[in-house]
Amino acid sequence: MSTLLLRFAAPLQAWGADSKFNRRGTEREPTKSGVIGFLAAALGIRRDEVGRIQELAKLKFGVRIDQPGELLRDYHTAAHPEDKKLKFVTERYYLADAIFLVGLESEDEALLRQLDAAVNSPTFPLFFGRRSCPPVGRVSLGIRAVPLAEALTKEAWQAAPWYEKKCKEAPIRLTLACDSERPGAVRRRDLPVSFAQTHRKYTFRGVDDRADAVTVQNRQSRAGQATEHDAFAEL
Repeated sequence: MSTLLLRFAAPLQAWGADSKFNRRGTEREPTKSGVIGFLAAALGIRRDEVGRIQELAKLKFGVRIDQPGELLRDYHTAAHPEDKKLKFVTERYYLADAIFLVGLESEDEALLRQLDAAVNSPTFPLFFGRRSCPPVGRVSLGIRAVPLAEALTKEAWQAAPWYEKKCKEAPIRLTLACDSERPGAVRRRDLPVSFAQTHRKYTFRGVDDRADAVTVQNRQSRAGQATEHDAFAEL
């Protein structure tokens, strides 16, 4: 059993699960449908290739929230193209300055290697939820020869240096896949069945939401000395 680890960091991210009409919300961490869409774009899988998308959806999925970010509201108006007097008010929500460690577990290491290569050299442009949210820095951290929970627990903290300096030591929350019928499981409707524009379809999956599951020390503490803020650390 192996796990591919991805670092999701960008000025803005948006992970909608229930967006409707003029209000486009975001979850506080990446959704499975959003990550599967991200991987499909990297591989060059098109929206109507349902079978290939469903194969990716079988990957065991988990997220570690290393830097939760801030909720940002984008409020603006738009005019109807044929009737300028007809105005629309729209609200879009984003996560600003968030960083996540995303894990994908599989027994098929060849598939994980294919995904790793595709993320490093994608077929289609990659973005975190919306086209206005491109990644910053290296995304793939490579493959770990351990199960998902262990990989997410043991990997070094991925937060930005300024956030680590601010937090010193921080509890980190994990969200891991689990049986949706298990007591205490949270049901989320973000398991993709089809991304086809004429018939998008999602179903429910179980999530084990582990609050304060991991505590990590910052780089300064591990090194035993303070470090100046590096404005180019994310590049």
